[in-house]
Amino acid sequence: MTTTNKPIDHIRLGTIQAAIWKNTTDDDRPYYSISFEKRYTDRDGNWQSATSFLRDELLVLAKAAEMAFARVHELQGEERAKAAAATNGKKAKSR
Repeated sequence: MTTTNKPIDHIRLGTIQAAIWKNTTDDDRPYYSISFEKRYTDRDGNWQSATSFLRDELLVLAKAAEMAFARVHELQGEERAKAAAATNGKKAKSR
């Protein structure tokens, strides 16, 4: 199993961010995972991130999760279309 070094997409809603990662299984089949964080500045003005959320942030987190869910389905559809095109291309060459 491998993981890319950078997310392939991000969803940002205010301080909440979802990062979408593309991974592959040992037999090169793609799958996706999502990580969530919130970004904020500390008292010194430095950017920080956290993976815990306040009660009032949970609905924004849920919306980011819903958007990430939809985006992963789009990405999977693109993967299926590429695989189908590659399969059709191989069939056309073998004729």
